[in-house]
Amino acid sequence: MHTFNLFVKRIFDLCFGVFGLIVILPLSVLVVIGIKWDSKGPLFFSQARLGLNKRPFNIYKFRSMVVGAERMEAGIFNVKNDSRITKFGNFLRNSSIDELPQLINIIKGDMSFVGPRPPVTYELGDLDKLSPKFESRFDMKPGVTGLAQVSGRNELSWNEKVDYDNQYIELFNKWGILIDIKLIILTILKVVKNEGSHEIAENVERDRKRIYKE
Repeated sequence: MHTFNLFVKRIFDLCFGVFGLIVILPLSVLVVIGIKWDSKGPLFFSQARLGLNKRPFNIYKFRSMVVGAERMEAGIFNVKNDSRITKFGNFLRNSSIDELPQLINIIKGDMSFVGPRPPVTYELGDLDKLSPKFESRFDMKPGVTGLAQVSGRNELSWNEKVDYDNQYIELFNKWGILIDIKLIILTILKVVKNEGSHEIAENVERDRKRIYKE
């Protein structure tokens, strides 16, 4: 049954990924103009992330920060009133439009519409020392959204996110694509309400200490 659910999930991702990419083309033209008008630098942001079975891949986003932001201030974290975010980039992030290029990742098979969010390759420290709880979240292909994203998104600590990720995997094994459809609908509602788009400073500091202590 699990194999069948994964097959249906891939067909769903491929069909709606291609459809979505075609639909957003007119919007992408406006986004490109906005990014170029607002700041200097490339249109897209590419970053190495960990995917299924911890295999690295490059994730794609519309650039919403100044060039080199990852090496400045909060690093890979995104906090409220982050000075690295451009004016147009703030709109892209609040509306989640910056995530749209991940449709390319979905079509390529790197990602799914729904699944655990893929961490930056160095975010978790020594991957050989991860606890079983952290390991199990990599049993599923990463997603653009997931149970963690509709349950608090960036306001959650890493431990809380992983708990939700593992709950999602259990729910998918039981309900298949139905849980994905439900989470996509809930994600759209979250985006409309603009909830949980920034990390909480306390969580950032705690996660940073854990990451770089390993």
